[in-house]
Amino acid sequence: MSYSILKVIKEGLTGQRGWKPAWRNPQPRSHYDFVIIGGGGHGLAAAYYLAGKYGKKRVAVLEKGWIGGGNAGRNTTIVRSNYLLEGNQPFYEFSLKLWENLEQELNYNVMMSQRGVLNLIHSDAQRDAFRRRGNAMIFSGADAELLSRDQVRAMLPFLDYDNARFPIKGGLIQRRAGTARHDAVVWGYARAADALGVDIIQNCEVQGFRIEAGRCVGVETSRGFIGADTVGASVAGSSGKLMALAGLTLPIESHVMQAFVSEAVKPAVPGVVTFGGPGHFYLSQSDKGGLVFGGDLDGYNSYAQRGNLPLVEDVAECFMSIMPSASRARLLRMWGGLVDMSMDGSPIIDRTPVDGLYFNGGWCYGGFKATPGAGYVLAHLMATGESHEVAAAYRFDRFRTGHVLDEIGTGAQPNLH
Repeated sequence: MSYSILKVIKEGLTGQRGWKPAWRNPQPRSHYDFVIIGGGGHGLAAAYYLAGKYGKKRVAVLEKGWIGGGNAGRNTTIVRSNYLLEGNQPFYEFSLKLWENLEQELNYNVMMSQRGVLNLIHSDAQRDAFRRRGNAMIFSGADAELLSRDQVRAMLPFLDYDNARFPIKGGLIQRRAGTARHDAVVWGYARAADALGVDIIQNCEVQGFRIEAGRCVGVETSRGFIGADTVGASVAGSSGKLMALAGLTLPIESHVMQAFVSEAVKPAVPGVVTFGGPGHFYLSQSDKGGLVFGGDLDGYNSYAQRGNLPLVEDVAECFMSIMPSASRARLLRMWGGLVDMSMDGSPIIDRTPVDGLYFNGGWCYGGFKATPGAGYVLAHLMATGESHEVAAAYRFDRFRTGHVLDEIGTGAQPNLH
């Protein structure tokens, strides 16, 4: 069923009786050509591109819960490509270009809003670093603009520009960046993949891998064994637990990352604002008026989707330091998501030592914004056996050879990325 304004008007005039389920709820087959573990944005996008771009048939997505019930619905919805390093910038720009046409391609409103992402500058050294980042972005085909203090003040007059510790001296903005609706992205990919014949199997937890002569021939699930010629794993913060079932140890740690939203207030924040360098904080405003914000990881390993109070205090302090007026807003709710932090802060999309088993993970803070790109390059890898050119640096062996992608420059400690 195609969505359009005419369809909406027709259903409104006829009692809303013509809508159909967005995707099927099929029984699993005994064997598929391609099985993707994980029904989040990355897994569903990979299935969609396998079927749509690479013409692959008999594709299934296995999700242990329900579509949209995992980490896909536990993020702060930011989309951007303002990266510095050669291994990262081409990929995220590739993903952003896919975002820009995603609603038309999926025939689904993912609420993509290119309102811009502004990184605040608080010191002369930070201005130099952001000038370098902006130039790198422009050289690789992205957009970037360095703003003066007065230009930032004209956009965001409510910030504290004369804070004694963190004065605002300007900013680096990417105007094509912005936000999208996390749930809608997952639902849109699920609907589009289903329309291409992909089986989306919900409430189907993978409990083991069947490996014969060094090759993965299928997965053991809560709904029985499902055979597969090729298996892809894309389960975010649960990557370590899942791949351990195949006898693999990953260069990844799982951490909790909290996010928050305030009560609805009048429109104040036109885009996304980040407070970097002296602290880690990011802020945007939802369509309902709530201030959506977050900060650092909780500094311990966990698989729990909840955080601790010291991090709440830290994020609130960062918020107050740049926007004191926000102290009058009440916190409406908070949540935690699992993030799979790699040793250098950059993702991994590669084949594993087990033939026929591929891995997508280690997305750290970048998982949501990477959704279309990650799905596309994972589909390319599974379909062709070769890494896509924009993801050529995302290999396991970079940790052995020393070709790491340390975007933040904090070394081999995942909790500091």
